[in-house]
Amino acid sequence: MTAALQERYGRPDQLCLGQVERPAVGDDDLVIRVHAAAVCRGDWHLQTGRPYLVRAVFGLRRPRIRIPGQGVAGRVEVVGRNVTGFEPGDAVFGALRGGAFAEYACASADEVVHVPANLTLEQAAAVPTGGFTALQGLRAGGSIEPGQDVLINGASGGVGSLAVQIARHFGARVTGVCSTKNVEEVLSLGAHDVIDYTREDFTKSDARFDLMLDLVGKRSPSQCRRVLKPKGTYVSSAGPAGDWIAPLIQLLKVAVGSLVGSQRMVSLLAKPNREDLLVLRELLASGAIVPVVGRRRTLGDLPDALRQVGEGHSRGTAVLTV
Repeated sequence: MTAALQERYGRPDQLCLGQVERPAVGDDDLVIRVHAAAVCRGDWHLQTGRPYLVRAVFGLRRPRIRIPGQGVAGRVEVVGRNVTGFEPGDAVFGALRGGAFAEYACASADEVVHVPANLTLEQAAAVPTGGFTALQGLRAGGSIEPGQDVLINGASGGVGSLAVQIARHFGARVTGVCSTKNVEEVLSLGAHDVIDYTREDFTKSDARFDLMLDLVGKRSPSQCRRVLKPKGTYVSSAGPAGDWIAPLIQLLKVAVGSLVGSQRMVSLLAKPNREDLLVLRELLASGAIVPVVGRRRTLGDLPDALRQVGEGHSRGTAVLTV
């Protein structure tokens, strides 16, 4: 089968397409014929190995996972003998530990769920990785409640576009931060108000929020907490540019900020799990959230897609068709 192969950390254009054997199915696994795969910020971090903390988890000298890619949607090809609830031909989606950027991928039965009937496979692939961050940032990290005022910095990206809709579903009044070209898009997703960062500094706004989800990381936690209410919560799911010191300082600032004053400061690293994947599926099936698919590309376009994601100006989620 054809797959994107990562032999070392480095620039996206160092990825290459190659031929490898199709994955064998384990007793508790599924083999999926991949139809679409998401290209997310996390994939860029794993390709570049930046910040260097990434390498401590995924391999110091070279990546342990040879075929990258996490967010996936496709049809079940082979079912392991211990697996129930899935049949060959079923449309499924989920977040893998790796291997999505290929014609076939192996997944644990706990990593995927059935695609709702109202979604295409491309739409489904766009959800899991960004959806976990949005859902966990608002619910677990932010303890969102109905009636709260919520600020989402980075509201037009793959995570932010889902976070706007999820926060609105939870009964919050949502303000999104984005650029001029994406203002109407963010409003159409359900935001009550939008701050255009090219014209206004949101950290100097007179408005005050119960919860801020920061998906950009270009403003310090101390600047962001200015727009919080006295009992408000700041959730950071993005770090500043830098390979060593800056990301560590960011984590330290958030940790120290939690010890000062009455506001909560939280650093979030989303963790895929079946419970949250089922919640996302339910929200998709009900129409409460609709994925925003950005540029559609092919597997051969992966290096360019990663480069654009790394630049941080993507609208929605870039999706590869395989």
